[in-house]
Order: sequence, then structure tokens, then C-alpha cells
Amino acid sequence: MTGLLIKPLARLHPRAMDFIQLMRLDRPIGIYLLLWPTLCALWLAAGGIPDPVLLAVFVAGVVLMRCAGCVINDFADRKVDGHVSRTRNRPLATGRISSREALVTFAILVALSASLLLWTNLLTFKLALIAVVLATVYPFCKRFTFYPQVVLGAAYSMAIPMAFAAQAGELPPALWLLYIANLLWTVAYDTEYAMCDRPDDLVIGVKSTAILFGEADRLMVGLLQGLTLLCLLLVGSRFELGLYWLLGLLAMALSFGWQHWLIRDREPQACLAAFLSNHWSGMLAFIGLALHFQFG
Repeated sequence: MTGLLIKPLARLHPRAMDFIQLMRLDRPIGIYLLLWPTLCALWLAAGGIPDPVLLAVFVAGVVLMRCAGCVINDFADRKVDGHVSRTRNRPLATGRISSREALVTFAILVALSASLLLWTNLLTFKLALIAVVLATVYPFCKRFTFYPQVVLGAAYSMAIPMAFAAQAGELPPALWLLYIANLLWTVAYDTEYAMCDRPDDLVIGVKSTAILFGEADRLMVGLLQGLTLLCLLLVGSRFELGLYWLLGLLAMALSFGWQHWLIRDREPQACLAAFLSNHWSGMLAFIGLALHFQFG
């Protein structure tokens, strides 16, 4: 499906594919990982299917801000990506796109995202400012802290209070359980992702939770996933969710088990496959939530 959309876009201009790759539109996993918790928040805030306009606004915002995040990430890593086998062919690392072009692209994407806020309210706008700051700061954190995944989790989770602010006009305390759950889940799957690059990162001096955890990496990923499920169970209790939500969480737990089988030998491609499978983990949880409001 993604290929069917990318090919027409790539024909628009000789350099179009370079910018598609810069924004990672050819690799939509980040969109999915940001989308599922956002949809969960919208459904919870609305007590069912959310306002169609807000749904469109948040889906578009997910795509635009994920693209913006990829651009600023590649700008921050432009001098190190060439030394990492997985990233050495990225457009900024190879010089196909200049630093100035990347910053202009980032500014345009953020401006387009900001324009979507016209369909929301002042509280959502204030939360969006925090989200932009976190998304901008995250790529630079790996230079001075072993916890860049935590900053990413905080940034990826900001859509949750924004969804409640836009849909319900308030921030009920229970939403922060979903925020914490998503933050923990993000740290878990981005640690799996960082496990792919750990040998290269150790050489070039880039920090990550995968390096911090060392031999305890698989144990810590499992612990973070367990805490994620615990927080989501508490979400179910606070929002009075029923059997379908529990079944969704059970399916999510089984997907986590599959990931642990994949990363058992810490082989880079298997760790990447485990990271990518988190798309299904998030989707299964959302399906359980949607079914609750439809049939529960």
C-alpha cells in the first residue's frame, strides 16, 4: 500500500525521492507507532468514535509531526549516520540534501502541523508547544545522555493529552496512566531499535538505553513491557473498559512474547524485526478498545 502511494510522489520531481526518504514516508512504522496511542486517546476522550474533524486533524498531525521528527533527527545525526551501516545511505549523510534544505523542510512541516491547531482549542495549542520542543530536542539527547529513548517516549506521548484537550476540553487525571503506558512502551521498542545499532554507536560515541542496559537489555525490555501492560490494565479500570479491552491487552502481551523470541540472540536484523512488530502490538490494543465501545 505504501509503495502505491510513494511511486506517484516520486515522479513529481527528480529529487522527490530524496525528500520522501528524509521524511521516512517510505518507512511508515513511526507513523503507526504514533497513531495507535493517539487513536486510543481520542476514543477514550470521546467515549467512542471521536469528532470526525478532530480525527482527521490528529491523523494528519501524526503524519506531519512524525515526518518533522525524522527530518530533525537526520539533521542532528548528519555527521554520524555515514558511520553506521544501517543509516549511511540517508539523504543528509550522502549529501543529496543539504542541511539548509533539511531545516527548511522541518520548518514547513511544523508550520503545517501548527495550522491544524486552528481546529482545536487553546489548551491543545499549549500542549502542542511542549510536543514540538520535545520532538526537536530528542535527536540531540543521544550526545549527552543514555536516556534519549525516554525523551522520545515523552514526545510520542504528548498526542495523548492533546487528544483529550481537543476532544473533551479537559485533562482528566486518568489520562496520565495512558501517557505513562505509552512512554514505557516507547522506551521498550526504541531500545529494541537501538540494539540494532549498538556496535556502531559504541564506536562513534552515541548513547542509548541499549548501551546503558548492556547484558540486561532483554530483561529491561521485558520489564518495561510488563509495566506498560500494568498501566494499561489500570487505564481499563479507571475508564471502566471491559472484556474486549482485556482481550486486546492479552493479544498485545502475546506480541511482546514474540518479540522476546526474536531478540533472544540480539541479532541486529531480528531486533529490527522485533521493533517493527510493535505496530501490531499497538493496533491490537486499539482494536480491543474500539470493540469495547462498539459492542461492550
